[in-house]
This record gives sequence, C-alpha cells and structure tokens, in this order.
Amino acid sequence: MNLQDLKTMIDYHYWARDRLLDAIEPLTANEYNRDLGSSFKSIRDTATHIYAAEWAWYQRWHGESPTALLPSDRFPDLAALREAWIDHERKMRAFVDGLDEADVERVIPFKLLSGHTGASPIWQMVQHVVNHASYHRGQITTMLRQLGAQPPKPLDMIAYYRVKEAAARG
Repeated sequence: MNLQDLKTMIDYHYWARDRLLDAIEPLTANEYNRDLGSSFKSIRDTATHIYAAEWAWYQRWHGESPTALLPSDRFPDLAALREAWIDHERKMRAFVDGLDEADVERVIPFKLLSGHTGASPIWQMVQHVVNHASYHRGQITTMLRQLGAQPPKPLDMIAYYRVKEAAARG
C-alpha cells in the first residue's frame, strides 16, 4: 500500500460517512436513540462508536493511549456528532497529508483499551479504521431498514470510485 492508497481510503471513508449521516438525519430523536438490539443498541450508539474508534486510533498515532472511548452521551444529537466528526476529519486528513511514502510502513506502538500492547504499520491502522467503519455502517443500514427508514445511497467503495469518475468527467 502506498501513500496515495491511504489518501484514497481516507477520502472514501468520509464520503461514505457523509452518505450515512445524511440517511440518519431525517430520523426522529426517538428513532435515533431506539434500542434496536444491535451490538451498540441504537443508531446513535453505533454512529458514535465509529467516530470514537477513529478518534482512539488517531490518539494512538500521536503517542496517546486512551483508556476509554468517547461516550455516546457526549453527543446529544446527530448535529453534535456530525460537528465533532467533521472537525476530527480535518485532523485525520492533515495527518495522512503530512505522511511521506516511508511513513506508510512506519510501525507505531500502541496500547488498546484493554491494556494490551501492540504495534502496527500506519497503513494497517488506517486500513483498519476504514474497514471497521464499513462494518458498522452496514449495521446502521440494517437498523435504518428495521425502522422503515430510507437506507443511505450506496456505500460500496466501487460506488465511490464511480461517483468520483463521473465528477471528474464533468
């Protein structure tokens, strides 16, 4: 994996996030917070988990080892979560933009929430953040369907490539 691959993955990640949040936006507060029996109960908890996990990995890349993820109640509604996440996106993009090709393979030691230690190259950690988010976006899509709500526009990476190609053609 090279630096351009990482930049593409990050771009895809936020493109898919925006589509997902746009699909969540029409929900009522009750629907957004309803326990739907998923691994993180509600759409709110699952969306917050995606952001919180991304935040934790970013902290690790900067030598910090969070002992807990950000709690859902820190974001009382979707607008608060979106605002924090968009602000964090700037940091994530700046981090990746600040890398050079050699950094892609640089191994960073970290401590997981469990206290276990690990070390991985940057490319694997970025790939994990994107893949982890994809998994939970799929859960939220299912939860939206459970509510009878409109699911997001396609979130597949191939859809991202097609949208980008169409935009480039004008």
